Amino acid sequence: MKLKVCGMKYVENIQQVAALQPDYLGFIFYEKSKRNFEGIIPELPKSIKKTGVFVNEYKEIVISLVEEYGLDAIQLHGDESVEYINELKCHFERSREISKKEIEKLSKKQKKKLRQAQFDKKLEIIKVFGIKDEFNFEVLKPYLPVVDYFLFDTKGKERGGNGTKFDWKVLEKYPFKKPFFLSGGIGLQDVLEVRKILDSDLPIYALDVNSKFEIESGVKKIEELEKFKNKISV
Repeated sequence: MKLKVCGMKYVENIQQVAALQPDYLGFIFYEKSKRNFEGIIPELPKSIKKTGVFVNEYKEIVISLVEEYGLDAIQLHGDESVEYINELKCHFERSREISKKEIEKLSKKQKKKLRQAQFDKKLEIIKVFGIKDEFNFEVLKPYLPVVDYFLFDTKGKERGGNGTKFDWKVLEKYPFKKPFFLSGGIGLQDVLEVRKILDSDLPIYALDVNSKFEIESGVKKIEELEKFKNKISV
């Protein structure tokens, strides 16, 4: 089971969380969020995927921030259409193909060095949908070909997280094989419930945690995160 820690904000805290080796670290690029990220991302282990969280952002800005921060994934938390996502996907796929052609012109030594470059990586696309007491999963069908994962969060006023859980029983009706992230107010107190749903046949790919592990907005509790990671890994 993968783990994503979202809402990272401060360098020292980012480094402390990164030392726990989560699979994803989320950085929110949304000015209205208390966890809006505008700083420097320190060097992270290659195993950790840097994820940019966006809400109805201009495609040009998403592209610019992906390139600036070397993001490995983007999480779309707004009302992004299939067309919007497909245009982003096509842009990054074209960039990879162009980069590969350029690489082929280099010497063997240069090629070896550049194989790990950002432009040679596939950008993961995660589309978020909010759930409360019910959800029509049919709305997901058009997104199946253009996203790598869905993320199910609690529907509420705040874009980018509300810190509360939705009724996970709704997910029992999930009809697709497309893997998804489970999010929404998950904390240490939910370990037993989390392990129970992980034992189901649902294609849960990762857990996404944020506010329940904070001292204040953007500052994570390292010891509690470590306990949670260890308990869900058992």
